[in-house]
Amino acid sequence: MITIQKKGNLVIVAIIGEFTLADYNEFEQQVLYQSHFEGKANLLFDWRDMLDYTVDVAWEEIKFMRDHGSEFNKVAIVTDDEWQAWGAWVSNLFTNANVVVFHNYEEAEEWASDSTDS
Repeated sequence: MITIQKKGNLVIVAIIGEFTLADYNEFEQQVLYQSHFEGKANLLFDWRDMLDYTVDVAWEEIKFMRDHGSEFNKVAIVTDDEWQAWGAWVSNLFTNANVVVFHNYEEAEEWASDSTDS
């Protein structure tokens, strides 16, 4: 299951349980709408309650970041899972955005909400 919230130019995406291709498609539509009509967005992925993801989601993420990675300033990922952190690092290879992994949600939100390009 996916939840998506918007706070200014920050898009907050939380995954609960399994991250499916349908969830990812919903994410893509929301974020592409944001960037098309409102300019570059910052993203905050909350993966603390994500149990698993399907292989097609991993492939879709790589394609999406390759095609749309320049449309983001910052991408914060909140997780304690080392494999998810490693996956974030791989995604960073396909984007111009500043991607940072956090263990603390509040720190991630504060960093991603900041409009400077640090």
